[in-house]
Amino acid sequence: MRDNRPFHTRAVAALAVTLTALAAAGCSTERAASSESPSDDGEVKIGLVTKTETNPYFVKLRESAQAAADKSGADLIALAGKFDGDNAGQVTAIENLVQQGVDGILITPSNAKAILDAIQEAKDAGVVVIALDTETEPRDAVAATFATDNEEAGRTLGKYIDARLGDRDPKVLMADLDPSSSVGLQRHNGFLDGMGLTDDSDAILGTALTQGDQGKAQAAMENLLQRVGKKVNVVYNINEPAARGSYLALKARGLADDVLIGAIDGSCSGVQDVADGKFAATVMQFPQKMAEQGVAAVVKYAETGEKPSGFVDTGDMLITDKPVDGLESKDSTWGAENCWG
Repeated sequence: MRDNRPFHTRAVAALAVTLTALAAAGCSTERAASSESPSDDGEVKIGLVTKTETNPYFVKLRESAQAAADKSGADLIALAGKFDGDNAGQVTAIENLVQQGVDGILITPSNAKAILDAIQEAKDAGVVVIALDTETEPRDAVAATFATDNEEAGRTLGKYIDARLGDRDPKVLMADLDPSSSVGLQRHNGFLDGMGLTDDSDAILGTALTQGDQGKAQAAMENLLQRVGKKVNVVYNINEPAARGSYLALKARGLADDVLIGAIDGSCSGVQDVADGKFAATVMQFPQKMAEQGVAAVVKYAETGEKPSGFVDTGDMLITDKPVDGLESKDSTWGAENCWG
């Protein structure tokens, strides 16, 4: 009898028979992901590996991928690291997905370089690997990337904050992500470039690594504020959870109204923070587009063998209720209607 499953699904199924069962320790499932062998009905199987299961951004990415998979009749198996930066958890997730016979893996890599061996092993098994949100280093380690141009998003935020400062000299605190994350580095560098600063500028009063977590960002900002006091007038944040932590630390010291807080994310709650005056601005991303395009690319590969290629910029938009000349932006009303769309 002829096997009508996609050709690479059959190859992965054969490989899976020879693999030792892999424990899922170090990664957590986002849905009931079975350990059964590949489906016999030709259904396309897609793996999704995000950085965490709790960050609202990755929750939205997962939900969007699930909706797109359901619409196309594909099966989605979603796994995640325990925290932003958990490379070991993502490696285990990839091995688990290869064993389960997926046709493609969509991944938001926590460590742009350390994940490369696991990606190559998946590719060697006939699995197409696509990055979402965060690039690998090098970029061509995966077939394609669907993501925000993170450096440009950071640059947009930096230009906006610089314009809002006017004649005031910048006094900046940086709530960063992690040096192993390409997205963290790109946003950091873009923001400084937009501000006309460098890492060794006297305007940089201090930096902290937050893993994009609100609690860690709040604690880090409290420590930085103990050192710099009231000098600060700008706080850059890798994302909105970090910005929320920074805001709480500034508010506790009575400084929130005197500091321009900027973030990159564009969630509905982040847009509301802009509307409430907590954030000067946020740069909106569109994870729904990333997920939809990623799922569509895997389905096409499963059906035709054609791989996607290159970097696809899924766009961004500056959200603020205090626009400045020369920078395109939308207000919080528009943001609320389009958040993470």
